[in-house]
Amino acid sequence: MSGEDLQHLLVLQDLDTHINQLQHRKVALVEKSGLAAAEAELATIAVSEAEINGRRDVLVATQKDLEAQIAVVTERRTGIEQRMYAARGSSTRDLQAMDEEVRHLTERQSELEELELVAMVDQEPIDAELGQLAERRAPVEERVLALRAEVAAGQGEIDAELAQALPARTAAAAQVSPALTDRYEKLRTRLKGTGAARLIGHRCDGCHLELSAVEAERIRALPPDTVATCDQCGRILVPA
Repeated sequence: MSGEDLQHLLVLQDLDTHINQLQHRKVALVEKSGLAAAEAELATIAVSEAEINGRRDVLVATQKDLEAQIAVVTERRTGIEQRMYAARGSSTRDLQAMDEEVRHLTERQSELEELELVAMVDQEPIDAELGQLAERRAPVEERVLALRAEVAAGQGEIDAELAQALPARTAAAAQVSPALTDRYEKLRTRLKGTGAARLIGHRCDGCHLELSAVEAERIRALPPDTVATCDQCGRILVPA
């Protein structure tokens, strides 16, 4: 390993820091733009619509069932009435029985039609709720579409920067010895992405803490190929 190895390591660290910043910006775009909040609002509206539509579906199903029952009763009553008209010569008892059944069926039809009307009337406030939600949803959907386009554009710009930074990172890593790279990667994993830092004055640029003047001078006096570490954070420390 040579003193140039440590300088190449700093180049590698700068690129890793830049890449991490780009990746963080890409993720943060969604939150900063307000897209996540807008999508959450849209999801809340969708949940409300699903609940209200569920109530409406029950009423619609009830209405259809009542319509089917009314059709059966109507068909039955019509059939009996036709038999009555065709059976004028039948016994009075038979005619009375058919007349009684027609009366009963007519009452039953009225009951069913009243229930059907109730089901239809009960749908009106539900339809009003759905209308209000639709009015709320429309501008939110427009905002979500606009924000998604804005975020996609921003992420596209970041991806373009990453497309340049990642190959540069690969090239820089090739300039560092395997042993130093391995040590750097382990530190970088443990220390939130920063495995190497510059010694600027008496301060470590990684943890931003001050070293003693004696320790700073000791590190500067080391041979160029010696790997020093910050006694505060443990990062590889390279004099600026």
